[in-house]
Amino acid sequence: MSRPLRIEYPDAWYHVMNRGRRSEKVFFDKDDYQAFIQVLIESTEMWNLRISAYCLMPNHYHLLVQTPDANIARCMRHINGVYTQRFNVRHRSEGQLFKGRYKSILVSADAYLLQLVRYIHRNPVKAGLADNPDAYPWSSHNAYLSAAKRWDWLSKAFIYSLLTENRQRGIYHYRKFMAAGGGEAMAAVLDAKKWPSVIGSRDFLDWVKGKYYTLKHHEDVPESKKLSPSVELINQIVCDFYEIEPAGLYKSQRGVFNEPRNSAIYLVRKMRHDTLKEIGDQFNIQKYSSVSSSIERMKRQIDDDSKLGKRIEQLTKRIHKSQKQT
Repeated sequence: MSRPLRIEYPDAWYHVMNRGRRSEKVFFDKDDYQAFIQVLIESTEMWNLRISAYCLMPNHYHLLVQTPDANIARCMRHINGVYTQRFNVRHRSEGQLFKGRYKSILVSADAYLLQLVRYIHRNPVKAGLADNPDAYPWSSHNAYLSAAKRWDWLSKAFIYSLLTENRQRGIYHYRKFMAAGGGEAMAAVLDAKKWPSVIGSRDFLDWVKGKYYTLKHHEDVPESKKLSPSVELINQIVCDFYEIEPAGLYKSQRGVFNEPRNSAIYLVRKMRHDTLKEIGDQFNIQKYSSVSSSIERMKRQIDDDSKLGKRIEQLTKRIHKSQKQT
């Protein structure tokens, strides 16, 4: 099974969900819920992540987020990883907590966001955990009904702006929106076993394809299309960033860490989802196992070296910026 498609660009919106391994609980008591919310707050400060809605259920969670820095994968790795560590310490357990990395949908910045907010905040009602969203304490629903400072970390302003031009009337219009019901079409999409990669208007879908990416075959994308930067573009940006000649990307020496080459290989895998064979052919690597080892080693180094992680983020931003101009 191939990995789900990850589309990243500055200011992108995502609906994110993750479930406990084997659908087991990931929140057992209020301390667990509060610990996860604390991780969310820390992520807004550490990764410039904007969180506009959340709902924590006993065995899964939903988030609606925006990434000014085009770093959804990095943010979610932090959120899932840090919460798992704290959960395991508190419960004296070990090992994987969540089913996988996470599921996500890229969403257009329009009325589709309102539908997602409604879906997320009504989740406890649908599951029979509360009679109405007001009665459930582990979602951001009540934050939209409050002007209290303790909710300042939550990014509510844009959601309010989709409901009314009068910022002072945001709470009133939000409550009215939630009371109106509806949202069956969105629920049908999100309750399905397999999520689409993108939700939005036809104009938004065309905009994403035309403005940011070239098309490439991928079985997880509707109409068997994947949005991805070209290998040539990735390599060009990497060479410019490290101020090296292209030949430097195709040379390897045992025991020597070639950061530009390893960065290019890692980014081709991350941003294009090319097979190990394709990457091996592109970088003159004969053994697929060597490609896999290089990628996994790079992942560990990024996790261990914050400066390297920042360089990879800078490269990713430059690639996205270059795509905007083409």
